[in-house]
Amino acid sequence: MVSAGSHLMSSRQISHGTAEVPDAAVDGSVDARAAGMASLQFDGLGDDDELARITRFAAKLCDTRLAMLTIIEDGEQRIIACSGCDRAEAPSLSRACSEAMREGPLVIPDLSADPRFEDGAGPDEPSARFYAGVPLVSKEHVPVGTLSVIDPSARPGGLGPVQLEGLEVLAAAVMLRVEAQRTSRASSLRASESARAMREIADMVPGIVWSADGDGNFDYFNSRWGQITGLAPPAMVSEWRPMVHPDDADRTFDTWTKSFSEGRAFECEYRLKQADGSWRWTLARALPLQDAAGKVVRWHGTLTDIHEGRRRSDDRDLLARELSHRIKNIFAVVSGLISLRARRSPENREFAQELIDTIGALGRAHDFVRPVEGVKGDSLHGLLIELMAPYADGHDRVTIVGDDCAIGPRAATPLALTFHELATNSAKYGAMSVDDGSISIALDCPEHADQAFVVWRENGGPAGADAGEEGFGSRLIRSSIEGQLGGRIERRFAEEGLEVRLSIPLVAIRR
Repeated sequence: MVSAGSHLMSSRQISHGTAEVPDAAVDGSVDARAAGMASLQFDGLGDDDELARITRFAAKLCDTRLAMLTIIEDGEQRIIACSGCDRAEAPSLSRACSEAMREGPLVIPDLSADPRFEDGAGPDEPSARFYAGVPLVSKEHVPVGTLSVIDPSARPGGLGPVQLEGLEVLAAAVMLRVEAQRTSRASSLRASESARAMREIADMVPGIVWSADGDGNFDYFNSRWGQITGLAPPAMVSEWRPMVHPDDADRTFDTWTKSFSEGRAFECEYRLKQADGSWRWTLARALPLQDAAGKVVRWHGTLTDIHEGRRRSDDRDLLARELSHRIKNIFAVVSGLISLRARRSPENREFAQELIDTIGALGRAHDFVRPVEGVKGDSLHGLLIELMAPYADGHDRVTIVGDDCAIGPRAATPLALTFHELATNSAKYGAMSVDDGSISIALDCPEHADQAFVVWRENGGPAGADAGEEGFGSRLIRSSIEGQLGGRIERRFAEEGLEVRLSIPLVAIRR
């Protein structure tokens, strides 16, 4: 029998300087190794195609019948992959693998000639006479197993340097694959934990949260859907329709169809059916999630109960309409009182008519932004049409051009007073006092600017003349534009008629 010492060769004797297992790995504590094994989670790697290919190539590289990936746990051998045999029928070589883990790359030309490996050779293991193994070492320097090649025939020459180095490279590839699997599992676990946390958070919010794929098929609803509606979550948008009030359904689904087809954000208010059969106003919102190519791949949406807010808003609207109606009545009463007084004082009739006309202009401005009935307006262009209608005489004597401006209720009154005063003066002394006179009003409201500009030009009437003394009308205009709106007013008295330039902060005009 050949002595064991002549056949048991270390990496130093064969691999010509190939890397050995660090001492820290060989001598690591049992607890450290157990923790390392647990973190690598070898369960589930038995069917890994890449590990199977590595073992097949190891057998070809070393020209052996078998190649195995072996994990050693508590001294027991567990086969992860095997080339040349079924994993369940792989030879039992736990002692040889453990030795390879401790010493580093290990080559045993004849297992039967070494008394330390008697249980791994002989008639009971006819497939195992030659053994060569390299350790599998984690990035924490913990040895966990071996990549080994086995042959039923003894091989006195062992492995060549290239073959042994190749085994070490393949062992490193094995661990890269195992580490990749660990990283992937950790990422999946983190993603799962994150998704679970998000679901728990979504279940805590008072509204309904949902998501759908790029085709609009729902794949998630938080628990609030069932609590609010008493129904199972719908799978498709069409199944949602019975939950929307019939009076709101067409408008709601037309809006959704347009948003979905264009890949744009969706927002709509409608009444949602509750579990008890009642209807509550709900704000529905959804945002599309796009991929790098701009294709919508997911939708995320919410349903928020706004019933109480909507009810309060309706109550405020009702109160506003009642107040508006009363204010219009006050305008009518005041105008009527002035008219009655004027009849008793014919000498004040002209002044009384001017006052009645001014009150009428205020009434039109009020009705424009706070209508008792009809359509509410919120644009400067629309307000000017209302105010200038009595002076147009059904002809093209008044033209309004340019960019429109949105106006608010607070700005409507000073604007109405200003243009009514300009129109009244024009009817008395300016272009509107003659048959061929005309007025042009140019609006300039740049979207991203700070100021709105209005130019009033009279044409075809008497030449403009500066009276030198500021009258009541001029003071009223200045008070409205500069005092209430914080703007500026400039007058130019030209041969063709009066020109007035107004500059008003947009923030003031929109209040």
